[in-house]
Amino acid sequence: LERLPSGAGRGATYIDTGTITGPHLNGRVVPQSGADWALFRPDGVLGLDARYMLEAEDGALILLHNRGFLWGRTPDVIPRIQDWMFRGGPPVPHSEFYLRAAPTFEVSTGPHDWLTRHVFVGVGDRYADGNIIRYYALL
Repeated sequence: LERLPSGAGRGATYIDTGTITGPHLNGRVVPQSGADWALFRPDGVLGLDARYMLEAEDGALILLHNRGFLWGRTPDVIPRIQDWMFRGGPPVPHSEFYLRAAPTFEVSTGPHDWLTRHVFVGVGDRYADGNIIRYYALL
């Protein structure tokens, strides 16, 4: 974690694996195709800034740029999440934190270019081995 003049810290988590399942898109995260360059703000908020590639079932490559926030509903939550993630501490219930994202997508013209014409909202949950984010298209 690098400290910046603003007092924030920047860290990177490289994307290893992931699965996409849903009514309009299924596929996988392309391993080692990107990372989340989180900004650890002095106010306890983590600013998420992830970019990585998805591969749809038909082989189409889709660049995902996911920006959002993770913060605790009380000041002790983020340290407890870090303890859970890095030191085997107890899980932190979803109700105690906010994890939301607003993704954008780049993809070639074709069956998945609908992703480039919609606004999406992601609602996330944290687990010991990573996040699960459910994305909703605003129609």
